[in-house]
Amino acid sequence: MKKKIIIEDENNPKKSILNNKIIEQTFEFFLYLLGYALILIIVSFIFKKSLYINHKYFGLYALIASLIIHILNQTIKPILVYITLPITAITYGLFYPITNVIILYLTSFILGSNFEIHGLFISFLIAIIISILNMLMEGIIIRPIVNKRKVIK
Repeated sequence: MKKKIIIEDENNPKKSILNNKIIEQTFEFFLYLLGYALILIIVSFIFKKSLYINHKYFGLYALIASLIIHILNQTIKPILVYITLPITAITYGLFYPITNVIILYLTSFILGSNFEIHGLFISFLIAIIISILNMLMEGIIIRPIVNKRKVIK
């Protein structure tokens, strides 16, 4: 009977690369969540009567809302975009922010009185402003931080 002896190297480069990649993706995910929560707080201060986020517990509900929005964007939004594709094509893309409004209303439904959005037209405007601020945040803040971390390693 033969026995195999396996000797593992502690400095396994494949394991180290995988661990670093997981850490980088987790860091980037939390950076996006914090940034999106900050955007939601800013927009809720600008549109006090139309978008309400409970500001108790130092923005915890904004962070929860950003997590819910992220989950809905990954699961339900592709389906919504696919369903509304003909209307979006007919309106030359002007209907696309309505999918973001639907996501905001679903978030409002899930969080109840801690995250409320009122009015259809103003919620359309809020969805557009959130999208613009999100693009600015990603381009000015998040991408440089993530790229700088990749260069350092």
